[in-house]
Amino acid sequence: MNFTLTTPALLFPAISLLLLAYTNRFLTLAGRIRELCDRDKGNGKEHFAGQIENLRKRVYIIRRMQLFGVVSFFLCVATMLLIFLNQIKAGEITFVASLGCLLISLGMSIREIGISVTALEIMMEGK
Repeated sequence: MNFTLTTPALLFPAISLLLLAYTNRFLTLAGRIRELCDRDKGNGKEHFAGQIENLRKRVYIIRRMQLFGVVSFFLCVATMLLIFLNQIKAGEITFVASLGCLLISLGMSIREIGISVTALEIMMEGK
């Protein structure tokens, strides 16, 4: 396989879109948490506490997803720098690390989706 600057550059749009999606999820959850906290204070309903706890877990997971996504992006840039400096072997190793971080981030995303299903179940129980 021929390892050139274009190989890690292929991940740039994918990682950027992924980070945007993660940020949107985070902002949506943060807004929902604020809304439920306000409602919980006014009504005192117990099922809001379960929803808030579920959302808290999801926010922490999304934060880690973002972290691994950013590290993946950083390692992609480092890979390109190493290739530019003609350090091909080091670049390949760094690129593999970048892919590993991206896989971890995507795995966490799957976990977060599973938790979101639980949140929907909690919401449906309260109605």
